[in-house]
Amino acid sequence: MTQSAELRKAEASVEAHSASLKKELGVRDLALTQILFIVGLSWIGVAGKLGPSHVVFWLLALVLFYAPSAVVVMYLNRLMPLEGGLYQWAKLGFNQSVGFLLAWNLWLYVIVFASEIGLTAVTYLTYAIGPSAAWMTSSTWVVMLCTGVILSLMVVASTIGLSVGKWVHNTGGVMMLVIFGALILLPLLGLATGHLKEYHPFRTEIPKLSLFNLNILGKIGFGALGGFEYMAILAGETRSPARAVSRSVLIAAPIIAIMFVMGTATMVAYVPTEQMDLIGPLPQVLRIGFGPFGIAGPLVTIAILMTLASRMAQASVSFTAVTRLPMVAGWDRMLPAWFSKLHSKYKTPVNSILLVGVASFTMALVGNIGVGQAEAFQLLFNASQTLYAFTYVVMFAIPIWGLRGVSPRPPLWLKVASMSGLLMTVLNIVVSVVPIIEVKSAAGFAFKITAMIVVMNLVGVGILLAARRRSAR
Repeated sequence: MTQSAELRKAEASVEAHSASLKKELGVRDLALTQILFIVGLSWIGVAGKLGPSHVVFWLLALVLFYAPSAVVVMYLNRLMPLEGGLYQWAKLGFNQSVGFLLAWNLWLYVIVFASEIGLTAVTYLTYAIGPSAAWMTSSTWVVMLCTGVILSLMVVASTIGLSVGKWVHNTGGVMMLVIFGALILLPLLGLATGHLKEYHPFRTEIPKLSLFNLNILGKIGFGALGGFEYMAILAGETRSPARAVSRSVLIAAPIIAIMFVMGTATMVAYVPTEQMDLIGPLPQVLRIGFGPFGIAGPLVTIAILMTLASRMAQASVSFTAVTRLPMVAGWDRMLPAWFSKLHSKYKTPVNSILLVGVASFTMALVGNIGVGQAEAFQLLFNASQTLYAFTYVVMFAIPIWGLRGVSPRPPLWLKVASMSGLLMTVLNIVVSVVPIIEVKSAAGFAFKITAMIVVMNLVGVGILLAARRRSAR
């Protein structure tokens, strides 16, 4: 496959800027981080609500979204293994304006995602401590204090760089594997000891076509299985990025699929569909499964703390990678050079890192004003997922309508896979305005999400226009 002279020139410019970055990441680091970043424990509860038909839904999600996203990421990364990942793909596949707005939505997604970390941490600590700590989840000052401490630690870790950060992420990935390993082995232990009468992990039934089921399909498709492109943002800090990112996807993809399908099978085996806890499915199923052995209490507490550690490592991954987007936009003069300034010792974009930390704390503060904690969490979660989904719309569109300077054109099978992923992403965007918990007003909830997304993107358009005016001058 050949590239146009313009595309080669743009790549050479990015590679020249990336030369000063430290190359810390290898295939093992990327694979463990892929597992950590993509796997979310709440999805086994969401899919478990479908009962035995969860197998059909997981297979649909794997075929219609997961596999397409994996092959598109590998194709684009091999073609453009550049620091900034998806931003560079959109910029070179379409134009700089599309690339900037994509990076803006991805940047906002992480700010919103990171802003949830304090509320998530307090919730998990409450589960670990017990009923006496229930008051913490309704205390705004406790949530904000926890948010401030965690974000400060992430700022420090990101500033030091991936020489330390990769071990945080690797440890989180190993913890995620251990947690799911215990979850998957639980039914086998139950059968062996007679505490579980039957276990049929692949028993299924044809699901009904309903709005609820489409909602779940959209959520477990994009929501549970998205994320392969994320580590490509750090291509400039990866050894042999064209090869390493693709290998990490090939290693992580089957492991993640097994974790989700078998983890959900454990939920269905132990917990009645109508009783599944969508917020904390893991503590719920471990408490039920290990209860007869007399070790449920301590085991669940350990699992909760490990889950919290993994969740914080996930936030660290998203935080670290997204701080590179203002840096690469600064290279293209879409943002002031201030964003591209590197730390004299660690060679990390220190100003960009600080900005993301402050913006995330501000978003957490705004998100907790005037609503309950559960509604605040759901509002932030749905808004962040929608912002992230917009970036996937662009990514899947690149092989279909972009890359005009590449010859030969992307193959037909890749375009078909891209269209499948695009339609699944659009489905997720449509259902994102529907809350999965009871809120004060469903219409108000939808309006808040829509208004938040529109206003945020209008700000991005304003910044883009200002950058164009600076370039014209």
